[in-house]
Amino acid sequence: MTEYFPVVTTEGDVVGQASRQDCHNGSHILHPVVHLHVFSSRGELYLQRRAMHKDLLPGYWDTAVGGHVIYGETIHQALLREVQEEIGITDFLPVHVETYRYDSTRESEMVHVYKTIYDGPFRWNDGEVMDGRFWSLFELRQALGQGILTPNLEMELQRFGFI
Repeated sequence: MTEYFPVVTTEGDVVGQASRQDCHNGSHILHPVVHLHVFSSRGELYLQRRAMHKDLLPGYWDTAVGGHVIYGETIHQALLREVQEEIGITDFLPVHVETYRYDSTRESEMVHVYKTIYDGPFRWNDGEVMDGRFWSLFELRQALGQGILTPNLEMELQRFGFI
């Protein structure tokens, strides 16, 4: 089944739709995604390890939740769905951090970043996550530039002062 994403302007206005394949083939069709950074009450950051079958950065440690908005969803609906799918939580209070444009060699995304405080438990429901754990700020700083964190995660950790 083909998944369709909204095509958006840099202001976030939906101007059309495009398939996942079309958005990820180097066309740089701008489409929205959601990220959730989950902090423990002790200040540690929960990261997920991407499954080995993922087409982008398999086995890398990444944001606790990251996923695409499906055409017809609001940003809030997509966030709730992705959080449930990826880490299995429903009782959390998301706080908007920032929305920014991210361009890689393969795609262009309008990233809606949120954070929350949650101590667990977590359930990986969708097969996209192979591991997950809380990382101390010391561990995160040590991991920077070592090829184990996704480049986007490293950028967000520094951009938002999370480390």
